[in-house]
Amino acid sequence: MNVEELLRDTFREQAEAGPRTPPGFADRVLAVRRRRRTRTIAGAALATVAAIAVTVAVPRLDGGGQDVRPAGRVDRSDVVARPDQYPPRDMVAAGGTALAAFSVQSLVKQPDKDEVLTRTYQRLDRRTGRYVKDTRWSVIDTAPSSRTAAVLERTLPARRVGLLDLTTGEIRRWIPVPQGAAGVALSPDGRRIVATTYSSDPDRRYWSHRIETSGPDGEKGWMLEGVACRTGFSIIDVASGHTEWHRAPDWKDEWGRSQGGRWDFRFSADSTLLYEHIVTQPHRQYHDLSGRSVATPVNEVKFELELAGYSPDKRYLVHPSGVRDMTTGKDVPKVSDYMAPLAWADDKRLIVFENSRNGDHPHRLALITLGSSKAVPLTAYGPQMMTEMGSWEPLFSAR
Repeated sequence: MNVEELLRDTFREQAEAGPRTPPGFADRVLAVRRRRRTRTIAGAALATVAAIAVTVAVPRLDGGGQDVRPAGRVDRSDVVARPDQYPPRDMVAAGGTALAAFSVQSLVKQPDKDEVLTRTYQRLDRRTGRYVKDTRWSVIDTAPSSRTAAVLERTLPARRVGLLDLTTGEIRRWIPVPQGAAGVALSPDGRRIVATTYSSDPDRRYWSHRIETSGPDGEKGWMLEGVACRTGFSIIDVASGHTEWHRAPDWKDEWGRSQGGRWDFRFSADSTLLYEHIVTQPHRQYHDLSGRSVATPVNEVKFELELAGYSPDKRYLVHPSGVRDMTTGKDVPKVSDYMAPLAWADDKRLIVFENSRNGDHPHRLALITLGSSKAVPLTAYGPQMMTEMGSWEPLFSAR
């Protein structure tokens, strides 16, 4: 579940309950989201500050002082940080993981009063070490274990999934999805893709499906909603391109109601199951790879949003309450409530969204070492404004 889905659900609940959504409600939703230690999507505006290569002090894993290295050399430094850039214009990386791309969302109004949620991607050009706009794709997904991204072309639903080489920026192979894909997600191990299929564009919001809102002074407004259009999902083997499609219409609540728009399938932390977000508790419904409903895995009982999952050596698991040592069953201390773990840099270091503690809710990418409360900044703090549109979402890949 991303910011769009979270806010949509909250607005819907607000509308159905009677009182209308006031201005600024999104900020309060996201503040609650931070307290729940879920994945955070940062602010609205792009920072416009000068780009410089910096030197960062990186704690050694063995505790033997600091390893100070220049961060301006592409693919060579252990940590490449841009503490004056947010979102970054130059490469950000730590250990074996790089910030491969990020998306910025906007609503594009249509002539018939409909709106389409549109993502614009900035992708790392590994030859120059800078992020460049890549307007070819409507959806990109990466896995931290892979240098391949799954992509969909601009018009949704798309009839094929592309395997994008993140080193060259070129398509390695196209895989047909005749049922029409509008969502793609790579498994954490990088071996499979789940392509969620739809009969129409799930990012389109319809004037005919609008909810009236009003502010504290009585001013009226409208929130547009999508329509139920999910048809199923295809499991794609990355190595062979083999595809299997399974029917899976939109989830319905106990009264038989579907919640329209985008409801993509994603992989569980161990890549063996699928899940979809649902409106009611426990907020995730798990399925096997053929679509049959299964019990929630014990280590994902309290998951609501996407987190970093397992460390590369499988010893640690990020879960909503912290980081668990799977060999002892105990949580690792000193992982702050102000940090949302996004990706593993290596077996003992995490790339996180770190929230400012001054109450203004800006965020930055940072690097933490398990057992240490110190965070090494990877980007600058983002702006204070926290809204659905204009937010940016990072994507990580193998360095």
